[in-house]
Amino acid sequence: MVNEAALLATRRDADAVTLSDFTLAVERIVAGLEKKSRVLNEHERRVVAHHEMGHALVAASLPGMDPVHKISIIPRGVGALGYTLQRPTEERFLQTVADLKSRMAVLMGGRAAERMIFNEISTGAADDLAKVTDIARSMVTRFGMSEEGGQVIYEEDRQAFLGDKFGLAKPKTYSEETAREIDTAIRRLVDDAFDSATQILTRRRKVLETGAAMLLERETLTAQDFPPIGEVAEIADRPATDRI
Repeated sequence: MVNEAALLATRRDADAVTLSDFTLAVERIVAGLEKKSRVLNEHERRVVAHHEMGHALVAASLPGMDPVHKISIIPRGVGALGYTLQRPTEERFLQTVADLKSRMAVLMGGRAAERMIFNEISTGAADDLAKVTDIARSMVTRFGMSEEGGQVIYEEDRQAFLGDKFGLAKPKTYSEETAREIDTAIRRLVDDAFDSATQILTRRRKVLETGAAMLLERETLTAQDFPPIGEVAEIADRPATDRI
């Protein structure tokens, strides 16, 4: 990241590396290079805008989640049509069941928004689904965080080795019945995350639509541009008589 920030500063003939260089470096590393040549049609832009705003609004609505730093619908990297960047405010070494479930709900916020607004889902959530499934699988098989799996470790967190690259990983040590229970537990966690995201966005649909419209107009929103997604969400939930 430091190297990328230094390159960015050099390209603009700067005398020093600034915070903005580090911010751009993080975005490049996380989401890839901007691909403004990749032109989406109007419907696709609307889908991506609601998808990303769904992530952002769910993140702003759940306690303990990293604050939303930037939302963009400018395509990046190989397949990213948009992205929502959260910036941690502190270094954390432990995560509770509630923390992980909240992270999963944020990941499912994009697909939940698509289903709510367009009554349809798209392939745009493929990476989100991969991440949320990985979290759910780790909760069940590595952290003993499911009712079905109990306080048992079914898979070890092993470092990749030559054998794993050639499909010679350690065989499963549990029965087919247990495997079915694990699959059921993983699916339940993912479905619960989708339901949680849907409930949040249902309550705050007006905020979702307003934010998506702003995103379509500007393409990129920062915490300053869309203050405070959290404050907007809070105001939307108040009775009309309590709003400023």
